[in-house]
Amino acid sequence: MRGLFVTGTDTGVGKTVLSAALMLRYPEAYYWKPIQTGPDDDTAEVRRLSGGHVIDAGIRLPDPVSPHLAAQRSEITIDLDPLVSQVRTTPVIVEGAGGVLVPVNDSQTMADLMVLLGLPVVVAARATLGTINHTLLTIEALRARALRVAGVVMIGDANADNRAAIEQYGNVAVIAEMPWFDPLTRESLGIWAEALPKDLIT
Repeated sequence: MRGLFVTGTDTGVGKTVLSAALMLRYPEAYYWKPIQTGPDDDTAEVRRLSGGHVIDAGIRLPDPVSPHLAAQRSEITIDLDPLVSQVRTTPVIVEGAGGVLVPVNDSQTMADLMVLLGLPVVVAARATLGTINHTLLTIEALRARALRVAGVVMIGDANADNRAAIEQYGNVAVIAEMPWFDPLTRESLGIWAEALPKDLIT
């Protein structure tokens, strides 16, 4: 499978907007959100922002909590193997739910989904105070599972010191810095997306 997996250092960091930007940069790709919790429809938002192809299939749970807890409340168990087997279209931009170690069932986390897919991982990280620790921990967790980190995208007001620390201590490239868009439109996001590397999907 070709593509990228977009994860974040935590919830609400900007994974969905980054995924839409990657879709604009790679218009041949398909977007897929395997596990969605809460009322927000990230698939619809990526479709609005990118106008690209989306795979509207997967686990959809109403409560805005961790996947394992949302599944418990809906009286189901998330099984990753059949979930992954649903998608064979490539290249694909996959957006995770929450961060790397968010539980999806009694024994597995989002990292296990990443391992099953085997895609390079792009980390969405905040630019603000605390991001160094959160980002380095995320990178360490990914590498412990032999997952390739394609790069980090820092989101928010640019912070040169935080960027330098992440690159130095994480031995990783910060491939882009994404601002908060106001307004957030396909046009404004598309202009920014042109600066993203063109060789992340090979």
